[in-house]
Amino acid sequence: MEHAPCGHEVVHDLSDRPADRRAGFARWLAGRECSDCWKAARDADTESKEQWLAAKRAEEQQAAAEWAEKFDMPPLEGPERALEWGERSRHQLMTAAHTALAIEGTWSEADWAELEEKARTITRAGWWIDQRDAEGSDLVELLDAASESDRATENPYR
Repeated sequence: MEHAPCGHEVVHDLSDRPADRRAGFARWLAGRECSDCWKAARDADTESKEQWLAAKRAEEQQAAAEWAEKFDMPPLEGPERALEWGERSRHQLMTAAHTALAIEGTWSEADWAELEEKARTITRAGWWIDQRDAEGSDLVELLDAASESDRATENPYR
């Protein structure tokens, strides 16, 4: 059978299909790419998604690093593989909180500065990763609920 989209000839065994359904299935198959072309397209699509995701993560990581430096955020602690993810999560949550509380909300700069100080004490990357889906407006409560193990042991920002 010839697959119309790619033009490849492939032999298909349709003997396991009921006789009255073989012709319809054969028409359906003919309108699709052959398995090899479908797999190649899927693999190429996966590669392009992975490249896009890697570029997006690099962009987010750079923004998080620049933000952390600008606002004197301490380095995070934890397993090497969690550090960058934690930095991105912290940046995203802090940005969402600033928008919700200071820009759209009624917080003063002094209120925000106090929250930043609390955030500086949380240096465990895993804590920030765990909060990645939280609403920015919940950050105050989340920071208050953080345990001592989430906080810096020697925090120069206190």
